Amino acid sequence: MRIPAHTVCTAIRDDIVAGVFGRGSRLTEEVLARRYGVSRVPVREALRTLEAEGFVSTRRHAGACVAEPTAQEAADLLEVRLLLEPLGAARAAQRRTEAHLKVLRGLVRLGQERARTGHSDDLRSLGGWFHETLAQASGSAGLTALLTQLRHKIAWMYAVEPAARPVEHWAEHGAIVDAVARGDAERARSLTAQHAERSTADHRLRFPGDGDRAGRVIAVRSSQHSVNMARGRN
Repeated sequence: MRIPAHTVCTAIRDDIVAGVFGRGSRLTEEVLARRYGVSRVPVREALRTLEAEGFVSTRRHAGACVAEPTAQEAADLLEVRLLLEPLGAARAAQRRTEAHLKVLRGLVRLGQERARTGHSDDLRSLGGWFHETLAQASGSAGLTALLTQLRHKIAWMYAVEPAARPVEHWAEHGAIVDAVARGDAERARSLTAQHAERSTADHRLRFPGDGDRAGRVIAVRSSQHSVNMARGRN
């Protein structure tokens, strides 16, 4: 059975984000095909997609390599996030379904419970699901794809410190959902913009960037896993 290129693409992207393949390291079709248990054809297609997304670059005499974005490029991503996430929330207020609201409210309840009881281990993944669902509720496949790609790239370039006040953090999520449920697009946009702005301060670059040659971690404001594609990873 031929493994789809998009499945291989997801596996390679996940490994890049997780740091399995370091910045600047070569990505040869032969090695990747062997790692994921596929032929070289879907690997070749996946690398082209990842190059278009900015995770991979092609170098003369070296071939495909993991990209090495600069600190400025990383900072630009956070600025784009400040624009797109509020837009997604405003669209969600206009286009969300009851199914979207049910999932969002369930995530908020679970996040608030975990925050209150000090069980913070799950909060990062819950936050990711929350923002992914909010993007899907926008009813725009293109916008959802952009936000998903943006989250992947930010997770690759930044380490995110836990929210200093997790209860307040999840209360903000709840307020966004309330605005979306009422169909108040401007309120949803404003609350999401404020939330994104506050959380930006928690991001720390994973790599030293331009003007940071000593290697200190920059504050920006405004595991390896084995994959056997033949066993149904998706």
